[in-house]
Amino acid sequence: MELNAVKTSYARWAPVYDKTFGVVTNVGRRAAVDYINAQDVETVLEVGVGTGLALPNYRPELKVTGIDFSEEMLAKAQVKVENQGLDHVQNLRQMDARNLDFSDASFDVVAAMHIISVVPDPEHVMAEMARVCKPSGLIVITNHFARETGMLARIERLSAPFANLLGWHSDFEISTVLKQPDLAAIEQKSLPPMGMMTFLVLQKMDS
Repeated sequence: MELNAVKTSYARWAPVYDKTFGVVTNVGRRAAVDYINAQDVETVLEVGVGTGLALPNYRPELKVTGIDFSEEMLAKAQVKVENQGLDHVQNLRQMDARNLDFSDASFDVVAAMHIISVVPDPEHVMAEMARVCKPSGLIVITNHFARETGMLARIERLSAPFANLLGWHSDFEISTVLKQPDLAAIEQKSLPPMGMMTFLVLQKMDS
């Protein structure tokens, strides 16, 4: 998607996101955070933190940083942090995921929940996520990926030209996130509803 289209789309969706897409993506978000909570890790970067729906669910011992391109989304996330006393949230920053303003190997875990099919240049975003992840660290992704066959696959292909309007790519291929040479998939499973979402864990290989 084009950057201006992303910005416009999420400014439009921000006021109603929690009660629309937020509901649909809740299963994937909880699966990702539950997995992270079970790991022996300390620092987490959530790329595309949005309105902060996942933030209350992280265990309090974690140190969580969230970034998002949408200032409107981040403002809602900040309200959640303040109103709910989410002290484990270290920082919320406006940032382009293609150019993460963090040093190499900064985080034990990098999470991307339902955003990798939204960002421009997803391959570049994956490379940046790998860069800021520590060696042997984890990249946890939940997302909708295109089906190869069946009625839903046809619907996804028909919806694809409307990506900028919808705010996401309906025909996004999983191969896009598996190209990064220093990442290895260690877990993958389908999630409800109807297996439309995929839970994926990648591990960064030691140099």
